Amino acid sequence: MMRIVVLGTGPFAVPMFQSLLDSTHDLRALITRPVPPAKGRTAGAINPMRDAALARGLPVHEPPSINSDEGKRLMEQLAPELLVVCDYGQILTGDVLGLGPLGGINLHASVLPKYRGAAPIQWALLQGETETGVSVIHMTPRLDGGPILIQRKTAIGPEETHPQLEARLALLGIEAVHAAIDQLAAWDGTSPIGTAQDVSQATKAPRLKKEQGAIDWSRSAEQIRNQVRALQPWPGSYTFWQRPGQEPLRLSLEEANVMPRPPGAAPGTVVSGNRNELVVATGGGGLSIKALQPASKRVMSIAEFLRGYPVREGDRFAASPPD
Repeated sequence: MMRIVVLGTGPFAVPMFQSLLDSTHDLRALITRPVPPAKGRTAGAINPMRDAALARGLPVHEPPSINSDEGKRLMEQLAPELLVVCDYGQILTGDVLGLGPLGGINLHASVLPKYRGAAPIQWALLQGETETGVSVIHMTPRLDGGPILIQRKTAIGPEETHPQLEARLALLGIEAVHAAIDQLAAWDGTSPIGTAQDVSQATKAPRLKKEQGAIDWSRSAEQIRNQVRALQPWPGSYTFWQRPGQEPLRLSLEEANVMPRPPGAAPGTVVSGNRNELVVATGGGGLSIKALQPASKRVMSIAEFLRGYPVREGDRFAASPPD
């Protein structure tokens, strides 16, 4: 049995956290990021880790910064042997990591050193990867840069979206974290542990921005399809239908397939707009849109959308409305 403090905020950490709550380890508390109230709401924004901890009666602490004097005092009072970090949202300094005799471990949703950063699952899908996984590292102050204790890999399904892949990787992380804890329990505390990351192979996965959802139709159909899969639910993949004689309509793509490119069609041009099919030319291949969401409306199948919106061959889709 080990004294553990868990640091986490987002949903990716919840399955691993619940498995630790069900284990024989002594969980002292959850430390999570304070989440300000959402604009226009009276209640705070959703924090699934806090909800999971409170449901099991585990103390919850929300210091503005775990690296502050307040945060360090809190950690000293909790006296953990090990910090378990996942989807927390703050980088821990060496001083904080040193407050646990065994330091800290971090569960990360990629096969490190690839896709270091806040959005590893989205970037793996954006880049068209066919395999990914989880890594548990022994933490250093460098972002996702510590030695690797445990890795588990899995294939990415050709139709798999970000929410679907995230849920699978969260479950894959359960056994990986327990294996890493067992490894540290047998560690002498001084000898080298884990496998150093090959810095030359490191790639970055920075937090996404809203404007990255705009579809550039000059890219290939495969790249756009990967974007649609990767950017669900936020920021989404959107385009503007340039409707003749009307205001442009913002459309968020929810599902799309790749087709051979129709000859002679400029990127962003509708090449098929009948009752059951909407195909748009890209910089390489055609994109068959299967489901989308018009602005201020619900998600619709393409057949349902076309019954109410008469898209015609030759109409144009663009990343932004015309000036």
